[in-house]
Amino acid sequence: MEYLADIRPLEEKDCRIISKAFEQQDWDKPQKQFQTYLAEQSAGKRSVLVAEIEENFAGYLTICWKSNYQPFRQANIPEIVDLNVLEKFQNRGIGSQLIKKAEELVAERAKTVGIAVGLFSDYGKAQRLYVKRGYIPDGLGISQDNRFIRRRETIRIDDDLALYFTKTLHQ
Repeated sequence: MEYLADIRPLEEKDCRIISKAFEQQDWDKPQKQFQTYLAEQSAGKRSVLVAEIEENFAGYLTICWKSNYQPFRQANIPEIVDLNVLEKFQNRGIGSQLIKKAEELVAERAKTVGIAVGLFSDYGKAQRLYVKRGYIPDGLGISQDNRFIRRRETIRIDDDLALYFTKTLHQ
């Protein structure tokens, strides 16, 4: 069953609510992280979208207007970062609705949006979602800690190992 989410910008009151919701499912999302996001949103560096179902927090994502990923930064491609949906709301269209709203916001400023995804099974749902929404790999291979991985290099598999995608937006 898909839900229709109410999506709005992050507010001060959300910081504690979001952190607590993720704590209840054993995910480390400290309140300070959302307070930082709120400050960056106020400064125009980041936009944060919050999804609610019947006034209950369901998920969020952020848009970094100047990506930390060098190829996106150089090409002025905003990046969708830190998409998270509570487990009890996953597979109900919330992530897709958040991305759609983010794409609409980015389309007001740019022709292309970027996104990254981790490479191990914890990111399987996101990998499939991004492809279904029309994102394609940027063709630069995988990176870790903002450094491209070379052939035959030994690496650690963690949350920082990622493949970056882009999508051309229709304005």
